[in-house]
Amino acid sequence: MFCLITGSSRGLGSEIALALGRDGHHIAVHYKDREDIAKTVASRIERAVLLRADVRKFEEVTRLVDDLMEEWGRIDLLVNNAGITKEALFIKTSVDLFDEVIDTNLNGPFRFIRAVSRQMIKQGSGHIINIGSITGIRGKAGLSAYSASKGGLVGLTLSSAAELAKYNIMVNMVLPGYMLTDMGKASGDKAREAALKDSLIDKYSSPESVAEFIRYLAGTTGISGQVFNLDSRMI
Repeated sequence: MFCLITGSSRGLGSEIALALGRDGHHIAVHYKDREDIAKTVASRIERAVLLRADVRKFEEVTRLVDDLMEEWGRIDLLVNNAGITKEALFIKTSVDLFDEVIDTNLNGPFRFIRAVSRQMIKQGSGHIINIGSITGIRGKAGLSAYSASKGGLVGLTLSSAAELAKYNIMVNMVLPGYMLTDMGKASGDKAREAALKDSLIDKYSSPESVAEFIRYLAGTTGISGQVFNLDSRMI
């Protein structure tokens, strides 16, 4: 398979890239700022290309996909993993902060789906996996922008799955749970303690385990329009 994983220079994205890379798939390692870290991830994958784009700029996303098409000629899998979180009480959330989170976490996946789906339609197959969050379903105080972006991504996932099914393109979402990645650690002690207390099994989610599930899902056929919850917190 030819696989594009956004935000794959670190955290869950890098684990997904490495898991798929171990199977011998071609992997596009995407980054925005940290080229040094992205290069390290790519160096651990036998068939890797390194590509930069700001997910908030459609022209950069389009250029990235065009470059991949020149390199590969097809794209079989898109994993929309790139995302940010900004904590602030709703009444203190600025318009700029809200727009930044929505533009990255919701508009970014839209741009990538728009860019790759045309090629997937031509080739008659493809799989798109969006990385969501349980907060997009049940919300969370202090994360109105993040929750709204991930809630919108649920709708985008289901709608695009319905539209693209006739072209043999599957679209699914995975809710990975609270992980001790850079994003998870940046949330602060109280957020980490609350997530652990809320877990039915008293454990954080494992990026490696989530990556293995995505690796499995990417290899399936006939599964689309689903939201897979890997979070042990109750919905």
